[in-house]
Amino acid sequence: MRHQILTLDEARSLPFWRRPIFLLMLMAAGMPIAFLTWLALLNNFVVEVAGFTGVEIGWLHTIREIPGFLAIGVIALMMLFREQVLGVVALGMLGVATAITAWFPSFGGILTVTMLSSIGFHYFETVNQSLQLQWIDKKKAPQMLGWIMAIGSAAALVSYGLLVLTWKTFDLSFNLVYLIAGGTTFAIAIFAYFAYPQFESPEPQLKQFVLRRRYWLYYALQFMAGARRQIFVVFAAFMMVERFGFEVHEVTALFLINYVANIFFAPLMGKAVSIWGERRALAFEYVGLIFVFLAYGGIYYFGWGVVLAAALYVLDHMFFALAFALKTYFQKIADPQDIAPTAAVAFTINHIAAVFLPALLGYLWVVSPGAVFALAAAMAGVSLMLALMIPRHPEKGNETILTPRVARTA
Repeated sequence: MRHQILTLDEARSLPFWRRPIFLLMLMAAGMPIAFLTWLALLNNFVVEVAGFTGVEIGWLHTIREIPGFLAIGVIALMMLFREQVLGVVALGMLGVATAITAWFPSFGGILTVTMLSSIGFHYFETVNQSLQLQWIDKKKAPQMLGWIMAIGSAAALVSYGLLVLTWKTFDLSFNLVYLIAGGTTFAIAIFAYFAYPQFESPEPQLKQFVLRRRYWLYYALQFMAGARRQIFVVFAAFMMVERFGFEVHEVTALFLINYVANIFFAPLMGKAVSIWGERRALAFEYVGLIFVFLAYGGIYYFGWGVVLAAALYVLDHMFFALAFALKTYFQKIADPQDIAPTAAVAFTINHIAAVFLPALLGYLWVVSPGAVFALAAAMAGVSLMLALMIPRHPEKGNETILTPRVARTA
């Protein structure tokens, strides 16, 4: 099938549901249906079915992050496929891999399927972030990214709501839930492929490796975000299952609260980024995360209870809603043709620590879970210092507060 190719200006004449912004919203809804359902069931699935401990869960997440580290391969694939096609295909791959997860309940089987789903997830996210920055106007980006995040949260809310209501009521199996969630995402990918024309971005993207010195602060923030985020993704929910004995519907209910909050919180954060600027928004996020991770450690050192742990989990997730300020910072300082290749490079940088950190910290977790969260607090502190180097009004030539004045005016 040969797709019609339209510029963004020409796409404005299409019905709203066929415009680029709606496609971004549709894909934002499709991804979490598979990925976040997989994540909600993961800890219970690997503990109850495969008997995982902290060591195995650490290795699983290390394997899961390898495709993120290899996201730079998107640049090579862009030589063969249009970004839009590549994103939709990756979304479909995520759906299929999620659907068959429960068919392979051994350590090796789980790692293999996880690798396949992770390729779909990370390549989709790389392309999706690139398309968002190319298709959305800079002036509207914070608000629109906030709304897109809210739509993704709403899709997760529906998925989690159904899971909470039906898991025990109908005695659902891991296999059935994975099949429904993955199949739904795959169906959305098929629709996105056939129902939309190909949209031409205003600036042709470089199809080569791009690593520019003036983006160094963006790269550093991406590296720290990836390292810090891994501790939350891998060990915060695992703590709820291992220490407090949460069952599937209880873990899912916790996720449900997160996404209810994000539906309302993300658009407000988009507006806040527009008013505060990226520096203040990211600084606020990192200060909050320092206190959250220190409190996580206190749960182990001082025996604080499950209510506080659950509240911290929700609060951490709400702070993460501000992470898109890093995207808009890059959008403001980047050459337009650098967006796609730099999205791939940034995803790789974001996952450098993710390749070894979960497995390494899995061994530390067995000895001292509190130390894992103390390390995360220290990482948030480093991120805070880096965020304070962002100018109040970042732009090309004014990438950091350390940029020489001559370079700013050149």
